[in-house]
Formats: sequence, C-alpha cells, structure tokens
Amino acid sequence: MPKVVLYAQDISPPCRTVLIVAHQLGLDLEIREVNLKNKEQLSEEFRKVNPQHTIPVMDDNGFILLDSHAIVTYLVDKYGKNDSLYPKDLQKRALVDQYLHFDSWSLFPAARNAFRPLFLQSGKEISEDKMKVWRESYEHLNSFLEGKNWLVDDSYTLADISCVTTASSSAILVNMDDFPNVKAWIERCEAELPGYKQHNLPGRDKLFATVRALMA
Repeated sequence: MPKVVLYAQDISPPCRTVLIVAHQLGLDLEIREVNLKNKEQLSEEFRKVNPQHTIPVMDDNGFILLDSHAIVTYLVDKYGKNDSLYPKDLQKRALVDQYLHFDSWSLFPAARNAFRPLFLQSGKEISEDKMKVWRESYEHLNSFLEGKNWLVDDSYTLADISCVTTASSSAILVNMDDFPNVKAWIERCEAELPGYKQHNLPGRDKLFATVRALMA
C-alpha cells in the first residue's frame, strides 16, 4: 500500500499540525519538502499539485487534499482507531469544528499577516494595526480556555493540535504573561501531546530564529 504523501515544510504551523496528527495515528508519511524561502511553492511542478501554491498538501493514492484542517479530519476519519481526536458525538464534533474554523479564519491569519512584512517586504517591525489584530485573536483564545484544560471536553482533540501550532509559533512577539490561560495550555500541550516535541518544537524554533534574524 503506497504511503500518504505530504507536501510540507516544518517552519509552517499548519504543516506541523498534520505531522503531529499523523504521529498520533501511527501513519508513516512520505514527506516532500517544499522550501518556502526558495519559493518552491510557486514552481510549475508544484502548482500542478496545488494551483493555490500553499502547503500542506496531501496526496493519498491520487486523492489530493489542501488545507491542514481538511487534511487532519480526513486522516482521523480514515485511519483513526477511535474518535478521541475528532469525536463522533454531534455536539463535541461541532465544537471541534468551531475551533478548527477559529484557527482558519482568525488565529492563523492574524499570525500570518503579522509575519508577512518581515518575510516578504524586508521590514523589521510589525505594524500596530497587525499587532492589535494578533492580540485580539490571542484574547479570544484565552477566553475560550478559561477554566478548561483543553478546548473541547476533558482531553485534547484536533482543535487543540491545530490551534497550538499557531499559538506557540506566535509567542515570540507577544508577552505570554498577558494570556495566562494560553500560556498554561501551550505548556500542557508540550507536556502531554504525543508528537508535539518531535514535530512542533523544531519547526517553531526555526521560525523563531528566522524572525529574530529578520528583525535584527
């Protein structure tokens, strides 16, 4: 049986989300690295796979799927041995979906738009407007975690995995003491999420080093 192929680079939080989920599912992925710095995502070859020229992209025996949130729900439904990461209970699943959408339309875009001037425009600062949006997204996440260890129910789910790769990568430019629930939750994820240390920390640290160099 051919391996599931993942086009990815670990500096990308959404790619790390898929790597953590695959680790927890026991999936041995074939990783095809797409070097964003070298703009390999814009190559003609890659655009044949994904005209949107974004990563991650999954190829499961010819079935192409874009977007980390779509990919991880597909992988759990197809390869998961139970429903702990993506509950079949209607209301619990709806809550997981809610936070996947929160990461998709709020948390990750806020981080991406804040970093964009550093990577694409050779800037050394992030504008106050972008930082305001970024902080608002963190404030929402901090509120969601009030009185809870995990975003949904009493155990981690896809919601936590998707949001924590983004939130932990954004921590370099915010004072985490301003968001105590988020800070404690990130620490909890690092301690308790299988695959977090192997698949989130190296890419996050590469991102931190790149950002520090760009802002120097």
